[in-house]
Amino acid sequence: MGKDFRMDDKTSVEQLKELVKTFCEERDWDQYHNAKDLAIGIITESSELLEHFRFKSAKEVEEVIRQKKGEISEELADVLYFVLRLAERYEIDLSEGLQKKLDKNTKKYPIEKSKGLNKKYNEL
Repeated sequence: MGKDFRMDDKTSVEQLKELVKTFCEERDWDQYHNAKDLAIGIITESSELLEHFRFKSAKEVEEVIRQKKGEISEELADVLYFVLRLAERYEIDLSEGLQKKLDKNTKKYPIEKSKGLNKKYNEL
């Protein structure tokens, strides 16, 4: 499969996108990976992640994470796979997008108004 990327601090987003691209191209999956279907994949896999935590208290969630960390990691990887694939297929720079979103949210959620609060920006 090529290079083995196993450490977040040693792997770039671009390397991950290339890894997913190669995996999909080797299987001729481009034909199935349009924006709609990849977005559906993100939601589907996110729902599978949510199943681990649904109807659990905060204390129970901590226990689930300890007991099922491997399964949770796999579900997160599934979500990440679809996010990376969508970004790769449609030339979306995730790092740039995240920075722009954080810049926007910095204005919407100034520290002096939002620190320690779990409120939407229009409720601050």
